[in-house]
Amino acid sequence: MPSAHSTRRQARKAGAVSIIEDGWALRRISGLEILTAEIFDSVPWLVHGFSTRKGGASGLNGVAALNLSFTDWDSREAVTQNRGAFVRAILAQKSASKLAAKIGIEESLITLRQIHSDVVHVCSKAAARAPQGDAALCVKAGLLLGIQTADCIPILLADPRQRVFGAVHAGWRGTLARVVAKALGRMRLEFGSQPVDVIAALGPAIGPCCYEVGPEVAQAFSAQFAQAAEWFEGPFERFATGEDPNPLPWLTMIPPGHEPPRERVWLDLRAANRWQLVDAGVNPRNIAVSALCTGCRTDLFFSYRKEGAGTGRMMSAIGMCANSR
Repeated sequence: MPSAHSTRRQARKAGAVSIIEDGWALRRISGLEILTAEIFDSVPWLVHGFSTRKGGASGLNGVAALNLSFTDWDSREAVTQNRGAFVRAILAQKSASKLAAKIGIEESLITLRQIHSDVVHVCSKAAARAPQGDAALCVKAGLLLGIQTADCIPILLADPRQRVFGAVHAGWRGTLARVVAKALGRMRLEFGSQPVDVIAALGPAIGPCCYEVGPEVAQAFSAQFAQAAEWFEGPFERFATGEDPNPLPWLTMIPPGHEPPRERVWLDLRAANRWQLVDAGVNPRNIAVSALCTGCRTDLFFSYRKEGAGTGRMMSAIGMCANSR
């Protein structure tokens, strides 16, 4: 088995590499900037990557953008071209992968119609119509699983022992529904994966610095998780009890213009999903978490919360080299 050092050396041949944060590398490949997690470097059959917004055939506010979702404002031709470039950039990391030459991009990339659910699919081929759900698992060589995000957290999973890989999309609803824990459970049920063998990478997502949520979210998490207070910043307990933290001024007899600052809480999606992985049995040392915030770094990522519905979508993909089985 190649060492992590030799695998990194091979990856550097595919393009310029810069360490953007500890354990994460930003690789410039074929004009695109792809983020990768070094925790996966020691798995020789694995390819993966988290896209950024830079480059691409789409035009957003007069700037070239790598939009990877079929949206109303973008053309199907541009998105298809972007997806092809993204897939080729991922595959270029390892010269052993011949996937793009053997089958078309449309046949190699499996995506879902994401609905903020806990639905997990086991996939063996790309479908003409993407299935509804928010997590996908696969054991077939020559395929990539792709998750689209613009603030929600993308989670890539790999079991080197059983050669299983997966991709999970987790917003607050999916996190509340324990979608990543259910993906691990399905890996165990279908393929015999043991959580202790699983490696996980949590990619760029909106951080607690930018992800303000309402009382209904705090209350829902409080009802489901005893640890919920650890994942929120702000007066979580007041929000979680159902007490209105910001009553109308006329109910409190506060004179107009003298209202105290509105109380707010922020959710840490990274911490909540990392906890679920560890609680399910994944070794904490096998979990890589990017600290990059999509809300803070709109120069590098799309952010629905900061830019609105008219922004693009990133894609996080993971797969097995075509000649690995």
